[in-house]
Amino acid sequence: MMKTLCVLVLAATANNASAAETVHVFDLRYTLAIDTQDAEQVARAWDDCHAAAVLQGLVNRQAPRLYMRFVDTRYHPQNVDDYWLDKMKGEWLADAQVQPVSDIEQLVRQFRSFFNGVVVYDPAVWATSNVASTIAGVEGLLPIRYDTTPGSLYRRLVLEGPKLPVQRRLVNDDGSSMFTGRGKIPGTDRESTGSAKCDAYLWMKINYMDTGRCDGAWGAYYLDQFWMQRPRNAVLNHHCLTNHDFFVSKRAFFFDLHVWGDEAPVDDPGQKPGTDLETLKELLLSAYKHGGRERMVHIGGFVPWAHKYTSHGNAGGRHDPVPCEWEYGKVISAYNGFMDADAISYGAMANASFYQHFPLKEQYGQAWVTRESLIERGYLDAQGRVKFDGREFLIFYVGDYDCAAWLYQRAMDIWDDPNRGKIPLMWCISPVLDQRAPMAMDYMRRTATPNDYFAAADNGAGYCEPGMLQEPRGVSGLPSGLDAWAAHCKRSYDRWGLSITGFIIYAHGPELNEAGLDCYASFSPNGIVPSGGPANLLHKGMPVLRFDHDINESNPAHAAAHVVRRVAQRQREGHPPFHWFRNILKTPTWYVNVYEQVQQANPKIELLDAPTFFELYRIHLKEGR
Repeated sequence: MMKTLCVLVLAATANNASAAETVHVFDLRYTLAIDTQDAEQVARAWDDCHAAAVLQGLVNRQAPRLYMRFVDTRYHPQNVDDYWLDKMKGEWLADAQVQPVSDIEQLVRQFRSFFNGVVVYDPAVWATSNVASTIAGVEGLLPIRYDTTPGSLYRRLVLEGPKLPVQRRLVNDDGSSMFTGRGKIPGTDRESTGSAKCDAYLWMKINYMDTGRCDGAWGAYYLDQFWMQRPRNAVLNHHCLTNHDFFVSKRAFFFDLHVWGDEAPVDDPGQKPGTDLETLKELLLSAYKHGGRERMVHIGGFVPWAHKYTSHGNAGGRHDPVPCEWEYGKVISAYNGFMDADAISYGAMANASFYQHFPLKEQYGQAWVTRESLIERGYLDAQGRVKFDGREFLIFYVGDYDCAAWLYQRAMDIWDDPNRGKIPLMWCISPVLDQRAPMAMDYMRRTATPNDYFAAADNGAGYCEPGMLQEPRGVSGLPSGLDAWAAHCKRSYDRWGLSITGFIIYAHGPELNEAGLDCYASFSPNGIVPSGGPANLLHKGMPVLRFDHDINESNPAHAAAHVVRRVAQRQREGHPPFHWFRNILKTPTWYVNVYEQVQQANPKIELLDAPTFFELYRIHLKEGR
């Protein structure tokens, strides 16, 4: 028998998020202990996670009332959700008491006033699970997959037990498919696309997006119920259903569509190639018109590359995973979209709808370096010129923190590393992660050492292709989105005291033109590091340093040798002595070991803090040397 669903409920008033009284705990991790060869267990895991996550989003929309324990990681013995809850119980939730709830039926009864009934979706048309999440957020419904077999969630909650009323159906009463890919899209005058999958999403667009019932400034790109066909293609929690809660609370639109127009997707091989892409563009245009034009479109999730669309394993596509990521970024950016990129391996996150109520400070400042300090420390002479003395200056891009899920999962082993603070590190974290993981960002600022400095991750307050915001604008043909992007980023940069954008990915979009550079200078005046363009540039006082190398060898000796070789090569090529290297999910211990071995090989390579590095670089560019 599978254990009882585990959710944690916090009774709190809407007007006082810190007034926790009771925390009721269940453990959802039983869904990670299933036999994936048993279709019934796989279905139970999907159904319970989907319904619980959406219920959480509805319950937590106005106040932090419900919490889950779900996300485990091999990098730490403690459950991730327990880690953050324990920290909050010592602070924000100091008065919370813990009590158990016995089963999902009791949970539904306890929070029956927070939802209006059920939206039933079609197990034969996988896209309807995402359409159901969209409807659930708009109409306050629980999504339940149509399944009349004994023990199914549909039978336990709809046919039996509390007999929840069905308010919306995405499947016919007899269980046959409502969306068939033939005739007209149900309830509309629009001809079918020939794809049941795309018809379902266009039906959603017509009824929920075009009408403004969804908030177009929020989207969610998460794997649909196709996951049940291949649950072991990634870590078992990577269905990312527990990520739905936050986006349900925001009345977001959900989707799972292929971004390439030259092939049919593996989950809908009979469709005309490009139908998925055209459907996605229609959804994004509707989102743009209903919130995204002014506010940008915050889209959680990522290309589900282990399961669909790519050449990875049996995912069934011709395009490699990273180009799929880049093409997706290109398409959404053309409509003012950006990613909160819950990528493979660490994509699962729970409780964002709960933590969205965490009380952040209005501002988290950071000091910039002064000319006097640089002179005193021997980096400038009395005339204010850079004193190189044969030194080569080094900085690490400490990433990748461009999604809330990765920050949520890895802070407890990376940020809490005992060697943090021993050397200067530039932590590159997207400031927009304060929407889903504000407690993590607050915790990092409160516990930072003088050697911890923060910059924005790619490509600012969210991961987009900034060149796709410029006119002329490919894919969409829309007017420039640079003003919306600048306003969006400036709000976040001002709150978090940011003035550096540590990395800008151009990938499949164009490079920043004059207007694009002006945009970044308005909110990132102390530096940007784009992946293309001139190697060295000073744009209206903003230093621009082109991306150099990723250094991600797990062995510190190998990484150090890579750094030393690359610095020597750049010396020979006549580059200025400023060197930037990107690293992904490395611990402070790794950085300390790498830098020690770099120094042993070449003591003239000096690791700098971010303000010193970028200010010296700016002065050097002004000198024209």
